[in-house]
Amino acid sequence: MPILSGAGATMHWFLMVAALAFAAAMIFGKARARLCALMIFLAVALGDGPVVNTIKHAVGRPRPCMALPDVVERLGCTTSGSMPSAHAANWFAATMITFIFYRQKRWLMLTVLFLAAAVVFSRVYNGVHYPSDVLAGAILGAGYAGALAVLLEWGWSSVGRAWFPLWHARMPSLLNPEARGKIEESGETDDSHWLRLGAIFIVVSLIGRWLYIASGTINLSGDEAYQWVWSKHLALSYYSKPPGIGWIQFAGTRLWGDNDFGVRFFSPLFAAILSWMAMTFLAREIGGRVAFWLLLVVNAVPLLGVGSILMTIDPPLVLCWTWALVAGWRAVQPEGRTRDWLETGIAMGLAFLCKYSALYLIVCFGIFFWLWRPARWQLRKPGPWLAMGIFLVCSLPVVIWNAQHQWITLNHVAGNAGLYKQWRPTLQYFGEFWGLETALLNPVFFLAALWAAFAFWKFRRERPLMLYLFCLGWPVFFGHALYSFRERILPNWIAPAVPAMFLLAAVYWHDRWRAGSRAVKYLLGAGLVVGIFISAVMYDSDLIGKVAGAPLPGAMDPLHRVRAWDTVARVVEAEREKVETESTPAFIICGDYAMTGECTFYSEVARKSLALKLPLVYCVDSTTPENQFYFWPEYQYREARAGENAIYVMDLGPGKLEKGWLGKWLRQEPVATELEPPMRPPARMVKEFDSVQDLGVTEIKYKGRIFHLIHLWACYHLK
Repeated sequence: MPILSGAGATMHWFLMVAALAFAAAMIFGKARARLCALMIFLAVALGDGPVVNTIKHAVGRPRPCMALPDVVERLGCTTSGSMPSAHAANWFAATMITFIFYRQKRWLMLTVLFLAAAVVFSRVYNGVHYPSDVLAGAILGAGYAGALAVLLEWGWSSVGRAWFPLWHARMPSLLNPEARGKIEESGETDDSHWLRLGAIFIVVSLIGRWLYIASGTINLSGDEAYQWVWSKHLALSYYSKPPGIGWIQFAGTRLWGDNDFGVRFFSPLFAAILSWMAMTFLAREIGGRVAFWLLLVVNAVPLLGVGSILMTIDPPLVLCWTWALVAGWRAVQPEGRTRDWLETGIAMGLAFLCKYSALYLIVCFGIFFWLWRPARWQLRKPGPWLAMGIFLVCSLPVVIWNAQHQWITLNHVAGNAGLYKQWRPTLQYFGEFWGLETALLNPVFFLAALWAAFAFWKFRRERPLMLYLFCLGWPVFFGHALYSFRERILPNWIAPAVPAMFLLAAVYWHDRWRAGSRAVKYLLGAGLVVGIFISAVMYDSDLIGKVAGAPLPGAMDPLHRVRAWDTVARVVEAEREKVETESTPAFIICGDYAMTGECTFYSEVARKSLALKLPLVYCVDSTTPENQFYFWPEYQYREARAGENAIYVMDLGPGKLEKGWLGKWLRQEPVATELEPPMRPPARMVKEFDSVQDLGVTEIKYKGRIFHLIHLWACYHLK
């Protein structure tokens, strides 16, 4: 009975089998199997959380193991509600959908019904539900699953007939997919249907991402919070980045306020525009069907998925790079016009105002002209040079700001690239680069794209589009791969090249499909399954704990960089209030720029102080430029805060896991975290204040796991 209820490793195996069955149905199944699998997925996903959990919280009925004496507990006892049973609802929802599609197959129905009844009985037998709980859950699950099927059938009959007349005629009923209707003459084409479906997918994804951001599931990353502070100090450029990100965050927070949604509002919007741009480009050049599947591929690439949520410098860069790619392809055609080159120049210029990596575009276009002789005649026309002129004009804000600040950005970027270090070839970073990119670009799709990057060469003379896409993407990737022999490459540095890489892969594998290769279908299906799983985990890493039976340690959680920062700010603010008196105000000093941004953003008091141009949170002073705070006079606390007390906070990271953490986690044993040893007070704090008191290391937890370790010092009377 505990096994039927999913105790221990049983649940892990069940979820794996269910995922494989769903993937097999979608890849190898016919229309009936695919529709059945999709409806079961929707019924369970939509019913388990929004419906069942809502009713559980509303009813608030305690489980038998909590309310009754002498209950035999075979699964332990949880505090979650008892009425209705989620297990019963899920199993009978799946049973109802199976009945709708396969009621003629008695052996299948008897098997599914027997399993559902056995699971429901086990919940009572194991002492975690009353009979009325499982009865209510079974009725509820079967009811909303049937209602979902009827609703989808009605929607297809009305909306499907109006928006997708050709497809509706081929399959007039979702619940009877073998039926066929009469195809009437109209101006509709399959391509228009695929584009319409793609538009719906883009809009739904956009709304879903906005809702995810608004839900507060994750906090801002350190860079996002730091660059939010920039938006309060608009300038022609900044210490480490062009001005674009500051202005974008300024616009978002002016629209929606200084909150997570305001900071990240434009990131999903940029992702939606990028998706539409790539889809329509490929539809125009190849066809609507392959364009729609490219849309799904792009949304199953974790690196681009992260970029559709976090508001860093990469989302606008990738968008502008893709815009330059699309406009540039029109420009290099024999019928290319000067205005196409002007559009390309604007896209390149805006890309540069987002990130300096946009300079690679000039190199990429140069490689294309070098490899494709028929396009070189364009260099004798004013178009390309006008584009370069627009690019140079767009670079003026950065040039002017750097001229006023001793060209500090050149030194910073060169330092990040390791140009000041002596080159000693190493393999240390090469394997790391390939491993990270393989995971973040989806292993299946990345290998398919890599294959296309080499295999297309024999077609390059017949397919100049493939050569163009190669030149606008892969030189960036291979260039960084070579540079990893010298220095560590961060995985997002190749982000602008990703759309071109996958556009090339889509064109190449579409040609292979037309040539009769059926492996493309299985490759696409496997990649989508892998991508959806990885992306789901990156959106909500708590899913790992649900599948594995135990959550990952905080240090290993994929989202540890965007969680629990609001808790950090509350802890630091509470300590600041302790050292503040009526006669002696207190402020906060952070050991790095990211912590400064987080503590400012998630402290209401600090946000209000920032609006008054008197910061409450400062980054530790430095005698040389190390971040943007160096260039703002109001952040020189030694002059503005003389005589006051302070809390100095240093981020120690998520701590050190003890050896063998993986085995312990898999065995569901507690994983200890080794705290950093006691640290001496920073020498400069001792020098700047009359006295410094060590407040020790504080563990910042999220759902019982340590996500951050911060070391605090109370500093009294700034000299």
